Amino acid sequence: MGEDIKLTKLANCAGCGAKVGAGVLAKLLSDLPTLQDDNLLVGFDKSDDAAVYRIKDDLALVQTLDFFPPIADDPYTFGQIAATNALSDIYAMGGEPKLALNIMCVPKNMPKEAVHEILRGGYEKCAEAGAIICGGHSIYDEEPKYGLSVTGFVHPERMWKNHGAKPGDVLFLTKPIGIGVLTAAQRGNLLEPKTHDLMIRLMTTLNKSARDVLVDFDVHACTDVTGFSFLGHLYEMCSGSDVSADIDVDSIALIPEALDFARIGILPEGMYRNRTYAESAVDVGNTELAVCDLLFDPQTSGGLLVAVPPEEADAVFDALHDQVPCAQRVGRIVPKREKSIYLQ
Repeated sequence: MGEDIKLTKLANCAGCGAKVGAGVLAKLLSDLPTLQDDNLLVGFDKSDDAAVYRIKDDLALVQTLDFFPPIADDPYTFGQIAATNALSDIYAMGGEPKLALNIMCVPKNMPKEAVHEILRGGYEKCAEAGAIICGGHSIYDEEPKYGLSVTGFVHPERMWKNHGAKPGDVLFLTKPIGIGVLTAAQRGNLLEPKTHDLMIRLMTTLNKSARDVLVDFDVHACTDVTGFSFLGHLYEMCSGSDVSADIDVDSIALIPEALDFARIGILPEGMYRNRTYAESAVDVGNTELAVCDLLFDPQTSGGLLVAVPPEEADAVFDALHDQVPCAQRVGRIVPKREKSIYLQ
């Protein structure tokens, strides 16, 4: 199928790199009216990953929606990646995905076999997550797009938010960084097969295992690192928590090939949007420019970024180590300073 149609050639942007910039999005949402409801535990006011609505004392709905243009040429692989990315928002809230609806845009001339393969990829990844796709909506569009609206469940007292981090907390990340740069290189046919395979493997790895490990610990804050980049999502966590973060740059797993591409200027457009949004809140110190570029790189289906109390840090690392693509202890939450993030 991948030889019959090259999906990325039909799209102007790839994956989460197509997201509206965080700064622009905040302005668009700033004055929208919202209904007040005490059962709405999480809305969009703190830039959380999903909405949470309490149904009863021990049960809440977690609701999210995510879709984007092709980030892989193979339709089945694209479907898997888009579904994995959408499901991630439920895991980032500490929830379990249960139901999903397809969201699909397809060109009129796209082969039916390709459309079927996109849907099959989404269905199979949802099945792996234990979620059921029970319908959806599709329209014709010149550019293909696919994703899911996902509903999950969580206990209202055990849900996670992207704010609530406390001074002393240790920060962990569960996937390496550099996917956006690799997808930019892929569009230029510059990736070696092994690097391409690594990129696909990371983007199709559910954050289910990370969530299943972390529910046994006292998570103070959590988000998934996707289109707004590591620094963009960390900035939101720090801002919402009224704290700052010291980041040990050498402890962050940067995909070596992505760093090589960044050093020669192969960068996705979304990186520049993320830098514009968050750079004023970051003290980069002596960090190399290309490394900073990767930390602003939009990730598609990235890992979880989580803040846990220091007394649990060693146990968290040991528990994550064999369950996620790359368990990293990347920094520490500190009291609020002039900047939100300090790279060291």
